[in-house]
Formats: sequence, structure tokens, C-alpha cells
Amino acid sequence: MPMDGAGPRPETRPVETARVPSPASQAIARHFERVEADLVSRGLLRSDGGGVDVPFSRRNLVENFIRIALYDEYVAQSGQLVARETVSRLRRWEDPIRMGLVFGPSVSTEQRRTDTREIEQYTRRLSRLTGIPIRLGAPEDANFHVLILSEDERRGFGPDLRRLVPGIDTTAQQTIATIPRSTFCLVLAFSRGPTSTYSHAVAVIRAEHPARLRQSCIHEELAQGMGLANDSPAARPSIFNDDEEFALLTPQDELMLQILYDRRLRPGMTEAEARPLIDTIAAELMGGES
Repeated sequence: MPMDGAGPRPETRPVETARVPSPASQAIARHFERVEADLVSRGLLRSDGGGVDVPFSRRNLVENFIRIALYDEYVAQSGQLVARETVSRLRRWEDPIRMGLVFGPSVSTEQRRTDTREIEQYTRRLSRLTGIPIRLGAPEDANFHVLILSEDERRGFGPDLRRLVPGIDTTAQQTIATIPRSTFCLVLAFSRGPTSTYSHAVAVIRAEHPARLRQSCIHEELAQGMGLANDSPAARPSIFNDDEEFALLTPQDELMLQILYDRRLRPGMTEAEARPLIDTIAAELMGGES
């Protein structure tokens, strides 16, 4: 759905032995093992970023950026998020990001170390692309939370979520607690007051995910939490596409992040206001290629 500064390593509570997953969590884990195996067997969840078999033009880049950065994938309706694409405005972070990792008791110490290394490396890449400083630190001081929780842990996380994100609305809480099995992971980003400048974000990664899906979720949700909030079936090569062809941030995705954080653009811009500048920036990034 809807960051060079890694800084100190995140503070996490020591865990001697991971809590044994519940039957529901074990069933979810088996389900996603099958999902990952099926996707990989069909040549999906690619990690090569695309190549000569997936060319894209400057025009592709411009149109894909506009669809992904200036439209929303979901709307709030009757206390729930409903999938319906709607026109939006350009949104991004202006302040440094303080990212806090929260692991559920079911996540082993070894898996925590693996996830932390992956996220540290990836946030350095996001920070280089956007110019936004990102550091990992204590969850209590974070403005971007990454929750790696099992099915049961996520459903019971409401009190902790309200403590970590004061003022979080009931729609967001309900969305996180009731993620359907069809949703691999998600991120919710919140703007400050009536502005289009992000002030807080919460990404949710299923603790049950096997390695490739886990890495894919980290790449997609943290990048979407930077402001590329929508998905588009036309975007290729891209992780912002629900076909799951690509697991990791692609060269086109990197260009979209660079466009989003170009200082000639401003949070709150409409498509009509931003399009001429987007055309210019894309031409510069791609060397004038059509």
C-alpha cells in the first residue's frame, strides 16, 4: 500500500527464546511458504531489477511516477480502508526519519539480526536516493515504525500501537489488526495537519514470511512509506505493481524516488502543477531519452 545515516543500531528487548507460534500463525507461515514457492516457480519475485527484457522510456517513467505518487490506492470508508484509486497530491517527508524496529516475541534473535541488517542496508540506499537522513533507533523515539509481528501479536498490538503513535485513528488501528491473508504487508503514512508533509508512518511485515517475501515486503513498504503510495499495473520494472514480478527496488523505482525528492517539487502539488517539472526532471535523469 499506503531514508547516508543509519545511525546507532535499534534498541530491541533481549529475547532468550522466541515464543512458540500459535496454530494460526503456523498455518499462515505454511500458506506463505506455498505462495513464495509458487511465485518463484513462475519466474516472479525477481531480484535482478529488470534488464534488456524490461526496457522503459522517459515517457513511461513520467506516467508511472504520476500514477504512483499522485494517486491513492485506498480510501477510508466506514472506518475501513477500501481499495479504490483516487486523485491525490504529492506527499513526502521533509524532516529526518527516525526509524524504530519492533519485533514480536515470536521472532527469534537470529531473525531479528537478519532483518535489522537488511533494513539498515536498505535505508542507507533510500537515504542516498532521497537526501532524507534516516537513522535507526529506539521505537519510543521513532516517527517511522516497522512492526515485524506474527498473526496473534499483530491482532493484540493495539495498546502498544496507541502508545507508539499517539492520536492514531481507529481506521488505521483496525486496518493493522485485521490484515487479510491476501495482503502480504502494508504501510500507513500520516501527514501533519492539513499539509502533505509526512510526520509519521507505520509499516507492518508479517513475522511468518519466508525470506524472499520478507525482503520484498521490506523493499516495497519502506519505499511506499517515502511517498510512492500507489501501485500501477503499467509500472514495469517496478515493485509498485501488484503482479509481484519484482521483489526488490528496481532502477525505475530509484528514479521515481529521485523525482519525488527533487527540490523543485513541493508537497501538496497537484498533477497539473507537478507534471511540467516531472517531465524536466525525468529528462535530466535519463539523459534526454524519449
